[in-house]
Amino acid sequence: MKALVIGATGATGTDLVQTLLQDNDFETVEVFVRKPLPLSHPKLKTHIVDFDKPDDWKNLVQGDVAFSCMGTTLKAAGSKDAQRKVDYHYQYDFAKAARENKVDDFVLVSAYGASPKSKIFYSRMKGELEREVKGLHFNKLTIFAPGILDRKNSERTGEVLGGKIVKFANKLGILQQQKPLPTEVLAQAMVNSAKIKSNGYSKIKLGNIFSFAEKSNRS
Repeated sequence: MKALVIGATGATGTDLVQTLLQDNDFETVEVFVRKPLPLSHPKLKTHIVDFDKPDDWKNLVQGDVAFSCMGTTLKAAGSKDAQRKVDYHYQYDFAKAARENKVDDFVLVSAYGASPKSKIFYSRMKGELEREVKGLHFNKLTIFAPGILDRKNSERTGEVLGGKIVKFANKLGILQQQKPLPTEVLAQAMVNSAKIKSNGYSKIKLGNIFSFAEKSNRS
């Protein structure tokens, strides 16, 4: 299979690319990034693009499955508009290009609690993206909605603190479905989803992602 990836420089994207490169079911992995990756591999092809100019690169979004796991924080982006550009517009442009180029399978990382009706900006933005991507009518669409992610060397203070609180609760036997999700586990679950031969829409939430990552390849 030929895999396409947006968000390859983030924690989840980094683990996803590594997982894809190590998987014999994927012959080619093409990433769309703003700057070169510190990585070389015979199966890896890198497209350096300007995400503000989708018309310049949309014809390159051609393959068997597209993975979208781009995201930033409000602090890093500097404003809600800037965060929305990355978390919503860039990902939607990628999804739209994939659909126009007849990519059958799309895998999107969203967030638990995402809803276009949410009063919380981040949750509402993620919910709106889910709605619009579903509206593109891919033959197969899988949306992962994790809670707190366990990222290596994370600088997201709120996420790190939240993760510690949930881990402590887990030790007490509570919040088991909301235990922090290592990005490498999420990446494996995403890769597994692409190997399932099916059609339609699926949404995988919270603790279910752990079991999904453990599933053997299915045909």
